[in-house]
Amino acid sequence: MTLDPKEYSHYIPETKNVINKVVKNNLGDSILFSAGTDTSIIAYEAIKYKPEISTLTIEFKQGDPKDAKYVKKMVKFLKLKNHQTYVFDIKEALENIPKVVKALKTFDPMDVRNSMAIYIGLTLLKEKGLSKIFTGDGLDEFFGYPWQFHLSEEDLYKKQLDMWTEMSFSSKPLSKSLGIEVKQPYLDPMFMEWAKKLPIKIKINMHNNEKYSKWILRKAYENIIPKEVIWRPKTPLETGTGTSSLNTIFQEQYTNTEFEEKKKDIFEKDNVQIRDKEHLIYYETFRKIFGKPSEIFPKTNNDTKTCPQCKGHIKIKTQFCKICGSYPI
Repeated sequence: MTLDPKEYSHYIPETKNVINKVVKNNLGDSILFSAGTDTSIIAYEAIKYKPEISTLTIEFKQGDPKDAKYVKKMVKFLKLKNHQTYVFDIKEALENIPKVVKALKTFDPMDVRNSMAIYIGLTLLKEKGLSKIFTGDGLDEFFGYPWQFHLSEEDLYKKQLDMWTEMSFSSKPLSKSLGIEVKQPYLDPMFMEWAKKLPIKIKINMHNNEKYSKWILRKAYENIIPKEVIWRPKTPLETGTGTSSLNTIFQEQYTNTEFEEKKKDIFEKDNVQIRDKEHLIYYETFRKIFGKPSEIFPKTNNDTKTCPQCKGHIKIKTQFCKICGSYPI
């Protein structure tokens, strides 16, 4: 629906005020910077308190990082003096797989792909002596994902309730494994309480005949942050950094015969279903570090679900296996 300004105008100053407060209350010394709506707003507010704040963008050399053009625009707009774009290659990705898998205790390809850039970024910032890193975690969980746009307001609210009770972010265990801290202003209790109470129509609505989530945040900053950036569509982390191409690249790690043999052997010995060669690489790493999913994640009570593909047991409502990435379960 198209809202009359009278329906949302009072939310504009309120939105900017609450975001400014949670950024100030969770002030970091650096930002993992994608120039998405989430981190662009954080950066805009953070430089009011730390004009020299360090910002770091991560790109995968063999990929097609969609964040690049937006980052370039925002670095210039915000006059970021301490910005770096770090490009890593397939060799570095392979070297970091065990570290990411160990920290997250998963072999879900999407989670590992998304987290690879975060881990490398956190490592680089730590090497620079920085230890309190801003991330944009949480905004999608409170304001909706594009794949939820077809839901009614009632169904969307129910989905969000489930997400709020189970949401987790890889930046937390990754930073913990490195002995540093992530600053997540959108997960500040003040922001969460405010966001939970907003009407769905304020969270998701139309702009130029397209539906957007984070609608009120975009409206609040559209005359401040370049419109091309504030109204950019949602881009998954793996697409923004270019790590989505890892799936294609990893197909070259095994011949088809080798893959089928390993897949069969794993199913017979561990009762785990391997979906593709990338999945195999992550599972072999997981198996070496932890063991069988069914033994590492045993059944503890009647609230747990058994994943049909990895046989691990997890307590969830969202039907998504955080161990192997299977959906639905």
